[in-house]
Amino acid sequence: MEAPLAIQEFIEYVVVQLIDHREAAAVLHDRKGNRHDYRIRLHPDDIGRVIGRNGATISAIRNLAMAAALKNELKITIEIEDGKG
Repeated sequence: MEAPLAIQEFIEYVVVQLIDHREAAAVLHDRKGNRHDYRIRLHPDDIGRVIGRNGATISAIRNLAMAAALKNELKITIEIEDGKG
């Protein structure tokens, strides 16, 4: 499995374990050269759960994904959509 796909699946797996509205969740992936952007789309009620207290949960997800990206010489960003697109 390619690293960008594995990172996307990791993000999806972790996020789905944290939320209540699984049917509304998606992780979107855009590639721009060597940069990979991941956008987490969630139901509005689940955004706070993924962000966590003072951003601790999303920071942990980002740190783990970035460790995998570094190992594979990739540059990534992970953002949560605010519901406005």
